[in-house]
Order: sequence, then structure tokens, then C-alpha cells
Amino acid sequence: MSKGAKLAYRPIGLIAGLVAGSLSGIVFKQVWKAIADEDDAPGALQSEYRMREVVLAAAIQGAIFAATKAAIDRAGARGFTKLTGTWPGD
Repeated sequence: MSKGAKLAYRPIGLIAGLVAGSLSGIVFKQVWKAIADEDDAPGALQSEYRMREVVLAAAIQGAIFAATKAAIDRAGARGFTKLTGTWPGD
């Protein structure tokens, strides 16, 4: 891929990352509420939660973020390719 195509894709990738972060936060909040019957997940410095709960919440949040980001990045790359004929990766 040319440098020009990489530069052209950068704003799309940046926006996709922001969307992924927002969307994954919303999804995680719903998943955590269903799992733990609580509105908010435990934070690492909240002493009222056990280590297991804190680490489980972080692992679930990380997995949801990674999957959401990958799906949105992939969709953005496919859209970019349809518009330009050039794949933004590789």
C-alpha cells in the first residue's frame, strides 16, 4: 500500500478507535449488569471487592473492547477498500 493511502486511512482509523471505545463501554456495562446484577464494575482500588471480581471484570472488559475494536477496524478497512480499491493494512 502506498504512503498516501495509509495517510488517507488514518482519520478513519482514529474515528473507528473512538467509536470502538464508546461502543465497547456500553456493551460491557450491559454485560456486567447481567452477570453481576450491578450497574458498575469494580475498580482495581475498590477495597470492598475481591481480587477475583476485579480481575474478572477487567478481563471481560478487555475482551469486549478487543473484539469490538477488531470488528470496527475490519469494517472500516473494508469500506476504505470499496471506496479506494486499496487495502489500508499490510
